[in-house]
Amino acid sequence: MSGERSSIAHVRACSGAAIGLTFSIALSLSPFAAHTQSSQPFASESGLSAGSKFAEKSGEELFANVCRGCHMSDGSGASGAGAYPSLAENSNLLASGYAIAIVVNGYRAMPPFGTMMNDDQVAAVVNYVRTHFGNRYAEMITAEDVRSFRR
Repeated sequence: MSGERSSIAHVRACSGAAIGLTFSIALSLSPFAAHTQSSQPFASESGLSAGSKFAEKSGEELFANVCRGCHMSDGSGASGAGAYPSLAENSNLLASGYAIAIVVNGYRAMPPFGTMMNDDQVAAVVNYVRTHFGNRYAEMITAEDVRSFRR
């Protein structure tokens, strides 16, 4: 009988712990659950595009929300956990096709953005980078240039 009582006590203790753990998990997930029920997507609260496509249209917006995190706000690049090249006074940007290829296909640590940006967006961000940060490459590329590259 005493063995039976200790088994029952053990089951109750385990059940109580399980209920406590379940309750604790539920509480920790409740902010996420509340957020998923709201009408605003997570990304829009941080100023970034929601989903798998970028919503930004201008080169400045695209650079600020997509590129700046690695290449820094002044285009100087960064090093540490990875190496992110400087875009400032970058002679590689003289060839517009080079910049298009890097944005569309990615290179080394830079992911390919070709499926996340349409032709107008690629042209806008490439033109922005080629005319800022000490770069003075006046030849503007068009969405048609990007479209031709993708073929």
